[in-house]
Amino acid sequence: MTRTPEPQRQEHECHLPAGKAANGLYTVDVSPETAGWEFSSLRVVELPPGGWHDFDTGDSEWIVLPLSGSCTVAVEGQTFRLTGRESVFTGVTDFVYAPRDAHASLATRDGGRFALTGARCTRRLPARYQPASAVPVELRGSGRYSRQVNNFAAAARPGGGSGEQGFACDKLIAVEVLTPGGNWSSFPPHKHDEDRVGESRLEEVYYFEIADRDGAPGLGYQRVSPSGNGRNTDLLAEVRDGDVVLVPDGWHGPSVAAPGHDMYFLNVMAGPGAERVWLICDHPEHADVRDSWVGRPIDNRLPLYTAPGSRHDAD
Repeated sequence: MTRTPEPQRQEHECHLPAGKAANGLYTVDVSPETAGWEFSSLRVVELPPGGWHDFDTGDSEWIVLPLSGSCTVAVEGQTFRLTGRESVFTGVTDFVYAPRDAHASLATRDGGRFALTGARCTRRLPARYQPASAVPVELRGSGRYSRQVNNFAAAARPGGGSGEQGFACDKLIAVEVLTPGGNWSSFPPHKHDEDRVGESRLEEVYYFEIADRDGAPGLGYQRVSPSGNGRNTDLLAEVRDGDVVLVPDGWHGPSVAAPGHDMYFLNVMAGPGAERVWLICDHPEHADVRDSWVGRPIDNRLPLYTAPGSRHDAD
């Protein structure tokens, strides 16, 4: 199929179209310095068959998360084998945690794409492996608000749920969200840009992958609206495969998947709080949406998949 050239998209400092955040080997390289904040990082590296990548963790903790393909990760004198997955739309993946002040080496026999989710931190935790079977898979919302969340490095959140079973890190919080075509995620719009009772200040990265349909490229939309804090971010972006959206502040949501095109996004968060928690404030004009979910069925297309040997929670 011949694809029609895409029109030029309006530039915004918090929307990084595919390739905009590339740096050397990394197809995505978001650091505190490039994002203009303090803690959160995301890198994506694509490796050919037989490829490898060495990196120093520096002042940050990192999780090596296969987006596609398998690999080994050598860190702290240990070598961990990651089974990985075919794609983000086909299964939960295992992963490896690499502590700050360490050297890590990633190698792949068959090639693949690998996300490095990072956060500046102070504690030095041990290197560890987490199997896919230990990743809580959660279903949120109902109807067209239904989505799936792979809570691989989630933190405690209001109301409990499987997010409290997330992998232990010092500062890093990271989850994967899968939204069936035509559905809305990150709704009601919410924020976490203040340290106060019931809310924690967290910088957030959204990294998107959008499924094609019959060879046609997918798309979606991401909204960030001003909350009166920080940069007062105001963004409405058309997002496509490989795009990144930075959320330094503001009400974020909805994340809208075009009909026929399932949407994946990887969220990376970190902040200055002494306690690693995900405390959010819903937009007052839409907060009652959560009440409408009670007793209503979740989209029957979900879950798209489950972790091997695990259960999923409806919330």
